[in-house]
Amino acid sequence: MPIVLNPRGYDDSMNNETLRIADQLRQVFSGNPWYGFPLTELLAGITAEEAAVRPLPSLHSIWELVLHMNLWARVALEASQGVSMPKLYGTEKDWLTVDAASAPAWQAAKEQIAETINHLAQAIARFDDTRLPETVPGGEYDFEYLFRGIIQHSVYHFGQIAMVKAAIRT
Repeated sequence: MPIVLNPRGYDDSMNNETLRIADQLRQVFSGNPWYGFPLTELLAGITAEEAAVRPLPSLHSIWELVLHMNLWARVALEASQGVSMPKLYGTEKDWLTVDAASAPAWQAAKEQIAETINHLAQAIARFDDTRLPETVPGGEYDFEYLFRGIIQHSVYHFGQIAMVKAAIRT
């Protein structure tokens, strides 16, 4: 499922900052970000076998990175809907494992992150700007920090994906 760059269905007359944040999220995942390649391009052509490889025991696989980013995007989406943020960082729940490295499972993982990002971008775009300073349920920071943090966190992992991709293809 491709990530939708310009979804409709929300009133943009009241929200300016949330629309900018949602646009940045879409750009880094499937647009034309200034720093380089969006996730859709980074993952293009990567097979399930390549996605599951850990070039070093201490590195995460591309697949694990995709699952990790999807987890955090999903948790942010749920927080925007009032669900309390779970404690993930530093726990075993933070990094999911790849159960079966098959082409259909890899395709499903890529489709799942695209769907999650689409839903999160739509939720952010509909989010009222006046709520950005509100504390995230279960968190110690506000929604603006969460939404911008998801983008920053993802871009950090994009760099890791690019490095793992280069390592497994050399």
